[in-house]
Amino acid sequence: MDPFEKKVIEKAVLCGLSAGIFTREENATEETLDELEALLETAGGQCVAKVLQSRPAPDPHSFIGEGKVEEVKELLQNTEATLVVFDNDLSPSQQRALEQMTGVMVMDRSGLILDIFAQRAKTREGRLQVELAQYKYLLPRLTGMWTHLERQEGSIGSRGPGETQLETDRRLIRKRITKLEDELQEVRKNRATQRQRRLKNSIPVVAIVGYTNAGKSTLLNHLTDAGIPANNRLFDTLDTTTRQLTVSDTLDVLLSDTVGFIAKLPHHLVEAFKATLEELEYADLLLHVIDASDPEMDIHVQVVDKLIAQLAKPGIPVIECYNKADLVEEDDIPRGENRIGISARTGDNMAQLLELIEKNLNKGLKTGTFLLPYAMGGMVDTLHKDAKVLRTEYTADGIEVEAICDEVLYGRLSQYLI
Repeated sequence: MDPFEKKVIEKAVLCGLSAGIFTREENATEETLDELEALLETAGGQCVAKVLQSRPAPDPHSFIGEGKVEEVKELLQNTEATLVVFDNDLSPSQQRALEQMTGVMVMDRSGLILDIFAQRAKTREGRLQVELAQYKYLLPRLTGMWTHLERQEGSIGSRGPGETQLETDRRLIRKRITKLEDELQEVRKNRATQRQRRLKNSIPVVAIVGYTNAGKSTLLNHLTDAGIPANNRLFDTLDTTTRQLTVSDTLDVLLSDTVGFIAKLPHHLVEAFKATLEELEYADLLLHVIDASDPEMDIHVQVVDKLIAQLAKPGIPVIECYNKADLVEEDDIPRGENRIGISARTGDNMAQLLELIEKNLNKGLKTGTFLLPYAMGGMVDTLHKDAKVLRTEYTADGIEVEAICDEVLYGRLSQYLI
C-alpha cells in the first residue's frame, strides 16, 4: 500500500499543547486550532472536537499527558472520530505512542499540510517538491509503520528478513530522496536559464506573496486574466504562475503568484519548496497581499515579513496591498508609503496599485527626448541595450530618440536633450 495514498478523513479530534518552555510560534492557541480546523477542511475532513492542553513542558512519551489522552479517547468514542490531528509537531516516537494509546491514526500539523500539498500540486515541479518533503517526513517515522518489528533486539521474530526489510525501505527512500533532489536541481537550472532570458530582455519581476488565502490568485487573475482557480480555501495555489502585465505605456512586468505562507510552516517544506520560492530571491518588487478582514491580520503579516526576510533579496521594495478592503471600514486600512487598500474581487483601486508599481520600479529613472548627431549612431544601440526606447525618428537634424534611462545615462546625454 502506498504510504502517501490519500486517506478519506471523515471526523477528527484536534489537539494542541501550550507549554511554558515553547516559543510563541511553537505554542497552540484557540486561534491556531481554528486555523488547523480550516486546514483539516481543506484536506477533506471534519472537526468534531478540540482539546487544548496547558503544561509547563510536553510529556516525553504522550506529549499531552496520559490523563489528557484518556479525555481524547473518550471524545473519539463519543464522536466516532477516526483521526487525531495535533497542532504542534510530534516526534516519531510520540506519534507512535499516541497511536497505540488511542487506537486511531495520529498526525501532526506538518503531516496534514503535506497531505494538502499532495492533493494540490499539479505541475511536475510541484509534485517533485511535495514527494521530496513527504519522504523526508516519512523516513524517521518508518519504524512506526513496521509495528510488528518493534520487539527487543534478539527476541524471537525480530531477527532475519523483517529487520532487513526495514533497512531496505530506508535505503530505497534515501535513494529516492537523492534522485528527487537531483531532479529539482535540474528544474532550478531550467528556471535560472529562463530568468537569464528575462534579465536580458530587462523585464522586471514582481512577485505576489502573502498569508495563505489572502487573495493572491484573485489579484493575479484580475490584473492579467490568468484564469487561475481562486477558491476560498487554504493552500489553493501550490505552483507558481507567471504572466506578463502591462503596467503603463512605458512599463511591462512579469507578475508571479507564489505559494501562500502559513504560521508554523515546517522547515523541510520551506526547503523542499525553494525552487518555487526562489522567485522571491530574483524579484525586483514584492506585492504583499494582506486580508484586511482577517482578525489575525497583524500576526499573519509578521509571519510573512519574517519569511520575506529569509527568502527575498535584502532591501527589496514591498507594497502592502490590504485586500478585501470593501469588507472593512476605511479607517481600518493602515496608511503610509507603499500601503494601499484594494479589492481583488471588485477591482477597487487597481489603477492606483499599478501607479505604485510603476513608481517603485521606475525609481531613479528619467524620461527624455534626445537629438543625437548621426555620428553618434552607436549611442542609439546603447540606448536600446541599457534603456527603454519609446520612439526613434530620423530627421534632417539628427536622430531623435525618446527613452527612459537611468540617471548615469541621462547625465551623459543631457547636452543632447531637446
